[in-house]
Amino acid sequence: MSTPESHIPAPEAETFPVEVSIVTPMHNEELCVREFHRRMGAALSGMGASYEIILVNDGSTDATPEIIRELAAADPHLLGVFLARNRGQCTAIYAGIQHSRGRYVVIMDGDLQHPPEEVPSLIEKIRQGYDLVKGVRQKRQESLLLRRIPSLIANYLMRATSKCDIHDMGGLSIIKGEVARGLKLREGQHRLIPALVYSQGGAVCEVPTSAPPRFAGKSHYGIGRSIDVLFDIVLLWFQNSYKQRPVYLFGRISLWLFMVASLIMCWLLYGKVFLGEHMGTRPPFLGAVLLYLSSLGFMSTGLILEVLVNTHDAVSGNMPFKVRELVHGETRTGLPTAPDSCSCKD
Repeated sequence: MSTPESHIPAPEAETFPVEVSIVTPMHNEELCVREFHRRMGAALSGMGASYEIILVNDGSTDATPEIIRELAAADPHLLGVFLARNRGQCTAIYAGIQHSRGRYVVIMDGDLQHPPEEVPSLIEKIRQGYDLVKGVRQKRQESLLLRRIPSLIANYLMRATSKCDIHDMGGLSIIKGEVARGLKLREGQHRLIPALVYSQGGAVCEVPTSAPPRFAGKSHYGIGRSIDVLFDIVLLWFQNSYKQRPVYLFGRISLWLFMVASLIMCWLLYGKVFLGEHMGTRPPFLGAVLLYLSSLGFMSTGLILEVLVNTHDAVSGNMPFKVRELVHGETRTGLPTAPDSCSCKD
C-alpha cells in the first residue's frame, strides 16, 4: 500500500465547491456537539482548506437539534441534516455523504474519540492519490472485553474475507468525494467501507491515529453490535466468494454434499450385496437421502440467486467492472465511454 494504484476513474474536469466535507452523525450528543464544531473548524481553518461540516441529527431526543440550528445560523460552513427519526449510524452517514460537495469526504464520530486535530494528516495523505485513507486507532482505552477484543477479532475476519489489508475498518476515514458518493450503503455497512472501496479496485492505505476517551456523554455501543458485525462479515464473505457468482459457491457446496451422500450409498450397497446387510432402515441410509435433498436445495438456491443477481444488474445498470482508461490509436474515433453490456464478470 505504499503507492496509490487506483482503478476507480475520477470524473473528467469535475469541480468541487469545497475541498473537504466532514460528515458526522449525531445522536443525543448535546454535550459534545459544540466542542466538536469548535475544534473541527479550528483544525481545518488552520490548514487553509475550504470545507463544510455536515452534522446529521439522527433523531436525537435531547438538545442536539437546537444546538445544531444555533451553530448553523452563525457558521456558513455548517450544514445540519435532520433525519425524520432515528435510523442508525450507517443511514445517518449515508445521508451526510449524499449531501456532501467536497473533493474529499471525512467520516468521523461526534464524541471526539476521533480527534479533529488529526484530520489534516489524513487530508495530506489522500492528496497523494489514494481513494481512501483509514485512521488506525492506537492505544485504545475502551473496555478490553466489550470493545477491544471483539474489534480485533472482527477486523481480522474482515481482512481475511475481503483481502483488504486495513487493520481497523471502523471509525475515522477520508474518501475521495466521487467514490464516497458512489457507495450504496446498507445498514451496518459503514463498518465495511474500506473493504467496499478496495473491492471496487480503489487504492487504500492507513495512518496511525490516537484514540482518546469520549469527551462527554454515554457511548451508544453495546455488545449486541458484535452480533451484527458477525452477520456483516458473513455477508461480506459471501459477496466476495467466487467472484460474486452465487452458483459457484452454492454449486460447490451442492457437489460436496452429493459426493458424501454417494460415498455413503456405495458403502451401504457394498454391505447389502456382499454382507447381506439390510440398508433401507439404517440411519446412514436416511442420512444419505437427507444429504441428497440438501445438495438439490443448495443447487436450486444458487440458480435462483443467479437469476436474481442478473435481474438486479439489468435493472440497476450495474457493471461488474470500472473502466480506468481507454487505449486506442489516433485514427480510431467514436469510442464509447463504457460498454453497453457485458457477459463476463471478472
